[in-house]
Amino acid sequence: MEATAPGSARTGAFDPWSPTFLADPYPAYAALRDAGRVHRFEPTNQYLIPHHADVSALLRDRRLGRTYRHRYAHEDFGRTAPPPEQEPFHTLNDHGMLDLEPPDHTRIRRLVSKAFTPRTVERLRPYVENLAGELVAGLVADGGGDLLTDVAEPLPVAVIAEMLGIPEADRPLLRPWSAAICGMYELNPPEETARAAVRASVEFSDYLRALMAERRVTPGGDLISGLIAAYDEGDRLTEQEMISTCVLLLNAGHEATVNSTVNGWWALFRHPDQLAALRADHSLVPSAVEELMRYDTPLQLFERWVLDDIEVDGTTIPRGSEVALLFGSANHDPAVFTDPARLDLTRAENPHISFSAGLHYCIGAPLARIELAASLRALLTRAPGLRLAAEPVRKPAFVIRGLAGLPVEL
Repeated sequence: MEATAPGSARTGAFDPWSPTFLADPYPAYAALRDAGRVHRFEPTNQYLIPHHADVSALLRDRRLGRTYRHRYAHEDFGRTAPPPEQEPFHTLNDHGMLDLEPPDHTRIRRLVSKAFTPRTVERLRPYVENLAGELVAGLVADGGGDLLTDVAEPLPVAVIAEMLGIPEADRPLLRPWSAAICGMYELNPPEETARAAVRASVEFSDYLRALMAERRVTPGGDLISGLIAAYDEGDRLTEQEMISTCVLLLNAGHEATVNSTVNGWWALFRHPDQLAALRADHSLVPSAVEELMRYDTPLQLFERWVLDDIEVDGTTIPRGSEVALLFGSANHDPAVFTDPARLDLTRAENPHISFSAGLHYCIGAPLARIELAASLRALLTRAPGLRLAAEPVRKPAFVIRGLAGLPVEL
């Protein structure tokens, strides 16, 4: 019940390096779902999982993990260690809670979650809304610009940097480091991407190590100071875990929001009836945020290692394998979403999985929703005549789906 070659009828439409596929992967996902529940994809040595029910279940299945190193050595798991020259990236990446399993994941998430309680996040709302208003006011004053660089990027970067205590003058460093590191999350990244990720990992780590040294001398009310206090109190948090956690929060704390914003507005511009309805009724903003995240999912794929044999639709996926959980496909599954190819800002039942599920559900999801709603409301209110100025260019990336820019005018 599985495809054995990427050119077969079962996975032939799934080509994550094709410009045609990257422009619109959703028809290929429909073909995958119609062809079955699991497909072997040889170019990445993964099993593709396209259905919502399976993706949702496997995100919660403890027989799978983001890492296997808590149970197996590379050799015992049938894998080889990463190349030595990539060590700085993997040291940084592998000590963040997204790529850890219990008990380490539980310990770190417990400490970080104190900064993301509902009360703490709600206290950020005025700051987020004021900043969104200021950014949109600047866009309006200029008569337009790039929605990506003028609004979508600076808002979440500033918010998460403020939470962590990154000085404002240093914040322009964050987005380039993040972009270089996130390049490694694409399928089969080339050597050039790996080198850029290693450089960014070293520079980002060195920067945070120096900032932490300053915070030890002059602590504040920020999250970095809080992590240092936990470390000094012996709450079993290593310096590397602190650095990796901060990088994860900075990267994950803005990537999804940035891409959801530009993907969402690009979708609205292509569906003028939905944009008109939203402009006429701002009470649709909460449901619009959910629908825009579903309609063009910012994170298209999430990977899991198979720690113990599992079975999907009669296909045994053996220990040591990797599954690719296709979030974008799951979010367009007609078994869950009525007429999934239609953008419907009034969609009431919307159990999308853009924030993942289970143990690794996005800790910053409530904050991301506040940011997305704030920028959407600010643009609807302050730039009611916003329109597309030129056709945008999509980034040549599959896993993290976004635009290289979104030119707009008033």
